[in-house]
Amino acid sequence: MNQDTKNSFLSRKAKIHFALWVLLLGFFTSIQAQTNLSVSGQIQDETGEPLMGASIIEAGTTNGTTTDFDGNFQLDMTSGNTIEISYLGYVSQTIQISENTSMPLKVILQEDSFALDAVEIVAVGYGTMRKSDLTGAISTVSEKDLTRGTLTSTEQVLQGRVSGLVVTQDTGDPSTGSSLRLRGGTSLTASNNPLVVVDGVPGVDINTVQPADIKTIDVLKDASATAIYGSRGANGVIIITTKGASKGFSVTYNGFAGVSYASNNLDLLSANQWRAYVRENNLTDAIDFGGDTNWQEELQQTAFNQTHTISINSGQEMGGFRGTVGYLNKEGIVKTTDLQRLNANISGYQYALDKALKFDIGLFANMEEWNPLDYRIFERAYNLNPTIPVHDENGAFTSVGGTLYENPVEILTNRTVKSKRNRLLGYFKTEINFWNNFQAVVNLSLEHNATNGNTYKPTYAVLEGMTENGYAQKTYGEYTNSQLETYINYTKAFGKSNLNAMVGYSFLQNDYEGFGAQRSGFETDLFGYNNLGAGQDYRLGDVYSYRGRSNLVSFFGRVNYAYDSRYMVTATVRKDGSSRFGANNKWGIFPSASVAWNITNESFLNESSWLNTLKLRAGYGVTGNQDGIGEYKSLSILGVGQDSYYDPVTDSWSLAYSPVQNPNPDLKWESTSQVNIGVDFRIFQRLWGSIEWYSKYTEDLLYTYEVPQPPYLVGTMLANVGELSNKGLEMTLNANLVSNDKFNWNTNVTFAKNKQKIEKLSNQVYETDIIYSGSLHGLSGMSNQFSQIIKEGYPVGTFWGYENYGLDDNGEFILSEEKTAIGDVQPDFTIGFGMNASYGNFDASIAGYGSFGQEVLNATNMMLYDGNRMPAYNVPDDFLGSGINSAPTFSDYWIEDASFFRLQNVTVGYTMPFENSNSKIRFYLMGENLAVFTSYKGVDPEVNLTGLTNPGIDRFNNYPRPRTFSLGLNLTIGN
Repeated sequence: MNQDTKNSFLSRKAKIHFALWVLLLGFFTSIQAQTNLSVSGQIQDETGEPLMGASIIEAGTTNGTTTDFDGNFQLDMTSGNTIEISYLGYVSQTIQISENTSMPLKVILQEDSFALDAVEIVAVGYGTMRKSDLTGAISTVSEKDLTRGTLTSTEQVLQGRVSGLVVTQDTGDPSTGSSLRLRGGTSLTASNNPLVVVDGVPGVDINTVQPADIKTIDVLKDASATAIYGSRGANGVIIITTKGASKGFSVTYNGFAGVSYASNNLDLLSANQWRAYVRENNLTDAIDFGGDTNWQEELQQTAFNQTHTISINSGQEMGGFRGTVGYLNKEGIVKTTDLQRLNANISGYQYALDKALKFDIGLFANMEEWNPLDYRIFERAYNLNPTIPVHDENGAFTSVGGTLYENPVEILTNRTVKSKRNRLLGYFKTEINFWNNFQAVVNLSLEHNATNGNTYKPTYAVLEGMTENGYAQKTYGEYTNSQLETYINYTKAFGKSNLNAMVGYSFLQNDYEGFGAQRSGFETDLFGYNNLGAGQDYRLGDVYSYRGRSNLVSFFGRVNYAYDSRYMVTATVRKDGSSRFGANNKWGIFPSASVAWNITNESFLNESSWLNTLKLRAGYGVTGNQDGIGEYKSLSILGVGQDSYYDPVTDSWSLAYSPVQNPNPDLKWESTSQVNIGVDFRIFQRLWGSIEWYSKYTEDLLYTYEVPQPPYLVGTMLANVGELSNKGLEMTLNANLVSNDKFNWNTNVTFAKNKQKIEKLSNQVYETDIIYSGSLHGLSGMSNQFSQIIKEGYPVGTFWGYENYGLDDNGEFILSEEKTAIGDVQPDFTIGFGMNASYGNFDASIAGYGSFGQEVLNATNMMLYDGNRMPAYNVPDDFLGSGINSAPTFSDYWIEDASFFRLQNVTVGYTMPFENSNSKIRFYLMGENLAVFTSYKGVDPEVNLTGLTNPGIDRFNNYPRPRTFSLGLNLTIGN
């Protein structure tokens, strides 16, 4: 190689080296520039709560980190790559990061209902369990799924949300609560309401806690789940977990204001229709008073309601607190009726000894004031001639003589009635973890409720005021539950096995007392009910008082065992000793056992792409109901009678004491045994639910039987005799119809069917063939008549009367010769429906519920469709073409199908988040009771179906249910 060639080659080599160095330098410079990118942000859930421990991984690498206590993270990574964000129970997200990505990131993770199903924690009584490990029938309603609106009683939040649970509010009166019935009634005379447990405290008044304070509600349905509560678990158990203090700081305001009006009224003749009828029928005895009055509307108003709640939460790693203050003011659509409530609560937690020791404290208080209604106004409003004006020419209330013809507006106005109620619940719980696998819990609680009522009817008021020359009454009652709950949990995982065992002790003392006094004969109305001594007329019974106490001592235990997440077994037992029980039955034992098989965890289904969950459950248990016994019912009791005797020592007459109750040493709880078989399923990760079949059999039903005198001193005795059965089917179905970054759409449906039958009413000692119920006494021509029977082979609330075959030529009913079963109040099935959707920052929800197959006696129409009412009394519009010319007669003509579906709530909202903050604001518009689909002819088909007095009877108690429109605001400020 010559020198020129060599130099040329070196020159080319130098150029190549230079080029390679330039490329390498650029490459490494690029790498350096990319790897220097730092990513930061915060991970939150859908409610804005930070998620501690969320995982952030740079895709394709092992480079990653987790969020801290406040949900914050920081990660150095390569620009242009993606990060994968995941958290147990939430849908994972991927985000591509570049130099143009704005920091800090704010990532909202959506709940993954499929994943949550495995990790969701459910309250089971004296502890919690993973939902996937449950063996009993338990339904859970979370905060976001609770019914919303102008709720005046807490039980309404469950309306239509739980299959098998019927929540009935049979009136639109804001001061009245709702009745609860789970899987059919189990008692004739005792309460059929489920036991309510609040934050571990059993037997609490459900309205002590307000809807805004509820985090979750777990409904224990079958005996294998409720037997842990022994003699109080026969009607099911509702466990409420409130929003306790949590980590972080936030201030939340929830409030709305709305207007309500009557959604329906009876269609009665107007004044012009009344006059036209009088002219057409030449009714010369008719009196036209010259007015034009719609008496129903005269009682009503457009009502205003408002609710405001402010909550403050502050929590750190070792302790925190949460406080809430709320105010509700709900006017009734009937004038003078309303409900005002002020509630407050505070809860807190504190750890010690490196988190081995934890203290929880909670205090709930609310005060209510309302004006009770004299329901007689509705019957008068239906009776009065529409030509009668409300006021006469002098401005006084018009008064026209006649039976049941008093001016209802005067009744509503000319009296003062006020009631107050105070509720208080406090608890102090201590948890200590020791020996790695043991936890001891001690929960001390006190619940105190007090109610007082005040009534004054002035001397110029109709209905008692004039006849009594003024009438005043004051009442007061209170009860206190003092309770100790203590138990030890043992948890151990070994190999593929998980074991949890619990033993505990409980002591409950219930004290109650009260008094009442009334007087009449007042010279002046100035004192009202504040000076009963000013009344001059005194009668026996005007003053009374009472006091009582009961104790309940319990020992209980439970064992849960799961193997390889495939096979689960639960066994419980509780032993209760009650002062209410008779001497021969002071203690009762309530056992249960249940098993479950998670088939989808078997190897032969591991590869299934469409079947995500399939679990079979079966259980059996025995529970009790002691609410029907009451205090001292097993003992012989003396009382003051109406008789008196002459005492020669004092030369005076004294009241005589005599036996008022026979002793019954065999008195005990009602006992309900229950078999439950259930299936939990999920398919395609979008459709999931459960199906339950159950059979309940209640023995030792309590009822007061007639007994011979002698040998008994008193003619009646409370005894355990009867038997009753309930069999049913329940289904819950949830669907995640659409789920993506912008649009989410979920729906849920519940279905329940129950069949009830009285199996037995008598034994060799206590006998009765038929118990008559559903009294019609007080209705025109119905003195001492009953509409229902309790009879073997029939359900509770069976109507018993004549069949109607039509009208004869004179408009009289043609009836059967013999009475027979003509319907019953038990629904064939109930349903609930809910739908939630969100698009971007907009959200919408719909909720409704229905009951089908129940029959109701429309006693209101039975009285109004009377051929003798016109022209003195008013009648319904369609009566004129009915052809009826008969006096009120009870028959199946007045038994109506009261099936209905109610569109209860529709809400539309918009959420506006604050940039770089956990704060947000949401505006929403809500409509309630928007439509009712029914063929029932009364004011509302939702009539009370419980108890023995008048279940399923629509008897002038027609306080219209309001239709409400509200505008609301949710504001959260947090860091």
